[in-house]
Parts: sequence; structure tokens; C-alpha cells
Amino acid sequence: MRRGLPVWLRAGPDADLGHLPLSLDLRAVSIAEGVRAALAVAVVVTAAEWFHIPALAAVSLGSLLTCLCDPGGPIRRRLPALFTFTLLGSAAFFVFSLLRAAGVLPGALGGAAWVFCAMFARAWGPVAMQVGNLLTVVAILALDHGEDLQTAALLSALFAAGALWALLLSLVIWRLHPFRPARLAAADVYDRIAVLAADLSEQVAGAAVPDWSAHARAHRRYVRDGLEAARAELLDILRSRGQGGPRGNALVIQVEAADQIFGAVIAVSDILEHGGEEVAMAARPILPALRLVLAGISDGIVTDHAEDAGHRAMFLRLFAEIERAGQTGPLAEVAHSLVSVLRVAALMTTPEGRSVEGASESDRTPALTRLTGPLRANLQWSSASLRHAVRATAVALPALLITLPVGAVYAHWLTITLILTLQPFFALTWQRALERVGGTVLGGLVAACLSIFVHSPALIAACLFPLAVIAFAIRRVSFGLFMAALTPLIVLLSELGQPGTGEVAIALYRAGYTLAGGAMAVAGGLLLWPSWEPARVQGDLLGAIRAHGAYAEAELAALIGKAPPGSAETARRGAGLASNNLETTLSRALQEPGHASDRELQVAMVADAALRRIAGRLAALQHAPGLAGSAEMDRWREWLTASFAALASGSALPGGMPADPDNGPLGRIARQLVLIDGALRPGSDSESARQEPRHEEGGTAEPGHEQEHAAARRGIELADDPDHDAGRRREADRG
Repeated sequence: MRRGLPVWLRAGPDADLGHLPLSLDLRAVSIAEGVRAALAVAVVVTAAEWFHIPALAAVSLGSLLTCLCDPGGPIRRRLPALFTFTLLGSAAFFVFSLLRAAGVLPGALGGAAWVFCAMFARAWGPVAMQVGNLLTVVAILALDHGEDLQTAALLSALFAAGALWALLLSLVIWRLHPFRPARLAAADVYDRIAVLAADLSEQVAGAAVPDWSAHARAHRRYVRDGLEAARAELLDILRSRGQGGPRGNALVIQVEAADQIFGAVIAVSDILEHGGEEVAMAARPILPALRLVLAGISDGIVTDHAEDAGHRAMFLRLFAEIERAGQTGPLAEVAHSLVSVLRVAALMTTPEGRSVEGASESDRTPALTRLTGPLRANLQWSSASLRHAVRATAVALPALLITLPVGAVYAHWLTITLILTLQPFFALTWQRALERVGGTVLGGLVAACLSIFVHSPALIAACLFPLAVIAFAIRRVSFGLFMAALTPLIVLLSELGQPGTGEVAIALYRAGYTLAGGAMAVAGGLLLWPSWEPARVQGDLLGAIRAHGAYAEAELAALIGKAPPGSAETARRGAGLASNNLETTLSRALQEPGHASDRELQVAMVADAALRRIAGRLAALQHAPGLAGSAEMDRWREWLTASFAALASGSALPGGMPADPDNGPLGRIARQLVLIDGALRPGSDSESARQEPRHEEGGTAEPGHEQEHAAARRGIELADDPDHDAGRRREADRG
């Protein structure tokens, strides 16, 4: 797990849910996007300086904000967002310039109303949220100076011209490869599974006792996130282009193959956890070969090249190595399954593989339903989107009433920082404040250094191009780094708009207003209807228990022939997503002040580790010889289904657990359920637990089991904490 690196430098998984997610993803660097955005802004600025037309600053503003608004991906997804921003941004520039001329109070009230609408746009998803955030920036900038009707119309038209120029450049003149985002997302999944395989190799090769719980928590969440991102990106491509064609069909198959490979690697980890040194020795040559195959497939997807003879020979040697090492023992069947699916994924990097026909998915939801459905669903106080919109309005109004009468040139940075830093949940607000303030201060230092050498407007305009390239190229790498690169760009643009102020003074203004706005955002998140994540933990935990119950039922039903095999894969995906949702909520809750020691969080962490183990054992069932169709399997299926339902309802586990004399995977799943039951119902003595003394007395407890019991006991000791608020469990908001 990238040991030895600082947390903030890890681009891979992190098992500690309490860490702020401030890592760098260097794979997201896009020089092409940086150059395109730089052209959109620098060409306009150069023209303004060359022809001495200061009014063209509005054109450069429209170009810059439109580049920031571009969500990337297929044109079908980008076009509505960019056109909506162009139309509404131009209208906002016109309306709010006139409102400011009417007085401070009309401007502040109008701005606050606009903030509510723009912030509520997050109900339609992340793209609409991005558009809404930038429309807020347009309105606040327009409120800086009141204009008459003619000037307001001119500035609005210039803003629209800049937005259209950026739109034309990105959609017509310089169109990026439409399949590239999906290819990168699919390749990223194989990279993530390769990281998982590498960590497995470290676990079995290291001298220390493997920490299987930390491995599962970090890597399974990491891979599942990548899989769902790849599916979403690919679905956007197929929706925009209809039938996928050879390249789209190949990506569909590669993503689905990656999910099956992921399931097989989970099975390998479960077998290794319980197999002893002999199984670990058999796995040691398999895991490095698997990592190399996955890396080769990822490279083939990214470069989109036909596989050459050398590449093919390498794959064949690695496949043979995996099969040879897994010829006998518990790894035999799973190794055979891995090679079968890996062959399919590797074939899709070749021209003959891309000729395979595949299906695409289209969105048949009526447009009106897609527009009004999220609004109806979020027009209730339990909605995090509605509460956030009200919260943002409540903090924006006093900020506007304070900054508008002052008339300071850069006072708008306070309100912009305040609105864009404030998030629906406090943990996200705190993270965004750290990134925005830290990045702005760092960028201000860069701008101050530039001021030593850059003085004339011509030099300033010349510096804008490389700064814009850097800023937009690392836009998706890290928000903090993006702010650090964007700040000197904005400082130089401000110097062109207000000559004579000086870059150092502008950088100090920006840093000061950003710091004040970030502090006000954190205070607003704490004081105004805070949405605390611990209140959501119980609901997500029960959801994860139900999803794993569905997975167990589907897996065992498929093994005895009562359900199609595909149903188990679908249920496994649902269980993985539910665990990811639970861990995301836990991570945010642990970052909030005063909640890290809550008994509810301790219990949820114990249950999450147990559910990850259960998922691994369920995946291993597909590769366990002699289990399919056994007489006891149907009884196990019924007992496990009833047990998961009992955990989700808060009742005791049912009695009559089937026998598992060989301490097999089903018995280990049952013991994890007993562990979860003991954590959820402190002091309970379930019938199932009383039926299993052999597991405690016979010395067959699995590695890490005692640590999980200790964690559960620590949670139980907090059960009588008078500060524990059980009512928080009932919050129904799904945000």
C-alpha cells in the first residue's frame, strides 16, 4: 500500500478512514486540456493588450470560466453544461450589473437568491453542481460595479463572446478523443487491481503478520470506486454515440472482465488468509505474474495499439506461470478462472478482439422526468441539497451586505471563497477549506516571486499562457495544487484589469480574503444546520448488511442451481458499493470534531471489517471444490439469509446453524455474523454463539479474529455513554 510515502502523496488506497483524502493522482495530468484552456484565455488577453481594448477583459473572464465549467468526456454530456453556462452566465452578468446600480440592498438580496438557486442545482448531479458554482462566481463578479443598461448589455455580450470562443475551441476546433476518458478509466481499473495484487504479494512475502482487515478495507474500496467510475464514463460514451462500435464494445468487455478478475483476486486473498504457509508459497509466483499481466492490459488500453508479437509472447509466458503455480491445492480452480478471464481482457487489446459484438445501454428516461424528478425528491428539509442551498444563502447574504458597500476591488474573493468552500457536510467543508486556503497562499507566493521579474503588460500577457497550461493540466490531479497554479494566473489577470496595484499587493489581498472566507465557511458549516455524518452511519451500516445478505443468498443459490450465475456477480457489486458507501460515511465522520470515539462509529468499523471478510469468503465459494450442489448448501443459504435479516432488524441470530465440521468458509462466515451481532447488541448471548464453543476452544479462530473481538469489546464498553444520541440513527436524508 505504497508504504513509506506520506499520506498526502499516496495516489493509491489508504486503509485509515480517518485520513483526509488529500492525495495526488498524477495520472490525471492532461497537457492537452491545459494547452487548449491556455489558448482560450491567452489569445483574448493578447488581443486586448495588442489593440488596447480593456473591455475585452470580460471576454477573457467568459473564456476562463467556461474552461473551468467543462466537465470533460463525451460531447453529449459537455454540450448541455457549456451552453447552459453560456446563456445563464451572460444573463447573470447583465442582470446583476443593473441590480448593483440600483443599490446595495437589491444587489445583495438578488445575489442571495441566485446563490440559493445555483447551490440547489447540485440536486441534478456533479455536472450541474459545477455549473451552479461558476454561475455564482459570475453573479458575484457582476455585483462589483453597477452599470447602466447599455454598458451592462455590452459586458454581457462580451462575456458571451468569450464563453462561445472557449466552447468553439473545445468542441469544434480542438476536439479531444471521445473515447479517451473511458479508455483511461478502464485502464485505471486494471492498474488498481495490479496494486491490489502487489499488496497481496507483500502480505504473503513479509515477515510481519499480515493485516488482512486493513488490506481489504483499503484495496477493495479502491478497486470498486475505479470500477464504478469506469462504468459511468463508458455509459456516457455509449449514450452519446449509440451502438458502441468495436472500440466501445471492447471497453465494455474489458470493464466487465475487470470486475470478474477483482472477484477472483478477492477469493485468492481469502484463501491466502486461511491457507497457511504452503498456500502462501504457491501464491508467491502467481501474484507478481498477475500484476505484470494487469499492467500490460492497462498499457494496451491506454495506448490503444494492436498487440505485437512480443507483447503476446509475454502474456502467454505469464499465463503459463500462473497456471503452473496453481496446478494443485486450493489455488488451482481460482488460478484457472483468473487465466480464462485475463485471456479475454488481453484479447480486447487486439484488432480481432475488438470485432466482438457488444450491447450498449441507452437512457430512455424522459427529459422532463430527469429535470423535475430530482427537484421533487429534494424539496424537503431532510434533503442535504436543500439544506445546503439554504445554508449557503444564509452566509452569502451578510457577506454581500458587508463587501458591497466597501467597494474594494478584490472584496468579491471573500464571498466567492465562502460560497465555494462551504459543502453539505462539515468534513467536506473542512477539507475544501484546507485545500483552497493552502493552495491560494502557495499560489500567492508564486505570484510574489513572479512580480520580481514581470512588470510590463506584455510580459504579464506572455506569462499567462504557461500558467494557464500548468493550472488546467493539473486540474484533476489535486484541488489544492490546482488552486496554487490558478492563483498566480488570476493575480496577473487582475493586474491587467487594475494596472498599478502590483502583484504582491494583489496576492496579499487574495490570500487575506481567501483565509477570511474559508474561516467563515467552516463556521457556517458548524453553526447552521450541520449534517453530521455519524447520524448517517447506522443507515449505511444496515444497508451494507442487507446488501451482503443479498450477495450471500445469490451466491449460494447459484451454487445449488437455483439462480443464474450472473445474479451473484450483480449482488457482489451491490455489496461492494454498500461497503464503499459505509466507509465513505465513516471516513467523514472520523474527520468531524468530537465524534472519533463514538460507540456507534466503533461498532460500524468492526462490522465493516467483518463484512469485508464475509465478501471475500463468498467470492471464494465459487472456487471451493465439493461445495456446489451439496446437500447442506440449501440449509446454509436459508440460515444465512435469516441471519442477515436478523442483523438488519436488530433481533437475535436464529438458531439451528448447519454443521461445518471442517471449519470451512461457511463456518467462518457464520462466526463473522456472530461477531457483528455481538457488536450491534452489546451484552447479547445469541443462540448461535452458544452453539459454537468449538471455535473458541479448539484453537481454530482465524487470524485477526481476536483483534476484531477486542475492537467489538471496546465498542461495547461505550454502550452506556450518556452523550450517545441514538436518535441520530434515524436521519432519513440520502443527500
